[in-house]
Amino acid sequence: MLTREAIEETLTRLRPYLRVDGGDVELVRITDDQIVEVRLMGSCEYCPMSIMTLRAGIERAILADHKDVRRVEQVR
Repeated sequence: MLTREAIEETLTRLRPYLRVDGGDVELVRITDDQIVEVRLMGSCEYCPMSIMTLRAGIERAILADHKDVRRVEQVR
């Protein structure tokens, strides 16, 4: 079963990499459709490379750790 705690474990592993550049990520919610919604914060929020951070970094890690997740979406 997919839980906030499980997703937070993955995000905790990723945060040091984001924080090096002054960024961070917050778990907003997990929908009933197994879509994980996150908010990029700090310098990641408006960085031109934020979509790459989201897809190639955050989403890839979450999908690898949690097979039930359909996708990861950024919300503001």
